[in-house]
Amino acid sequence: MIAMPIALAVYLTRYFKTGWRLVWIGGATFILSQVGHIPFNNWLFSLFEKGILPTPAQEYQLVFSAIILGLSAGLWEEGANYLTYRWWAKDARTWGKGLVLGSGHGGVEAVILGALVLFAFIQMIAIRDVDLSSLVPVEQLDLAQQQVEAYWSAPWYATLLGAVERAFTLCFHLSASVLILQVFLRRQIRWLFIAIGWHALVDSLAVYAVGTWGPYITEALIGVVAIISIVIIFALRTPEPEPVPVEYEELAPASDAESILARAKIEETPENLEDSRYN
Repeated sequence: MIAMPIALAVYLTRYFKTGWRLVWIGGATFILSQVGHIPFNNWLFSLFEKGILPTPAQEYQLVFSAIILGLSAGLWEEGANYLTYRWWAKDARTWGKGLVLGSGHGGVEAVILGALVLFAFIQMIAIRDVDLSSLVPVEQLDLAQQQVEAYWSAPWYATLLGAVERAFTLCFHLSASVLILQVFLRRQIRWLFIAIGWHALVDSLAVYAVGTWGPYITEALIGVVAIISIVIIFALRTPEPEPVPVEYEELAPASDAESILARAKIEETPENLEDSRYN
């Protein structure tokens, strides 16, 4: 989860010769979007919990939550991407630079989640052979023991789901970045709404699938999303601009003494010739 986005950024920056500036901008864009996205979700769902906003019947709660979370993610993240293209990364106007920017946006998310997984792994190692009764309250002891046992008894392939999901999600973020880029290449704002809708659809599908069919079917569906994302990426591919050659003005060579004297505007007299005999 940590190595894949770094490797992707290294490859793209070298292939397109862009440097790391757009990668850092993409990563900062994701972080800044979450500064608003997470508090907004907390505030919005608090309105539903307090009854200020109406909620659907119990059997529609999962669908309702999936749609709300998907729309929220699409608005905040793709809105932030649009503002970045508009005001911060004004030079990102090629397909390659759009991919580099998207690798930073999706890459920093993968790195953060990977760091959290690594931290949890270190914690589990630390408490694996420790008496949990000395660490947690009595009323939470059974739950803590079940969690530790479930963690270490999980099959090996289950531990790879996080990495597989990040690989698929990186493809999605690249496609979203290229979609937002079309707003500026084609000068059509509708591409922003397409990107928001695409993001909302993917996130809503993930939330609904994991709550209905479990993690394995969810990852399979996200794999289909990754394939569609790759199709979007290459369908919107445009040629990279050719480097502009630097033109140099050639000076006419001085072929004889007369041209040298003419350019220097030196009068040919016996005195001048005598003064320049050693030059």
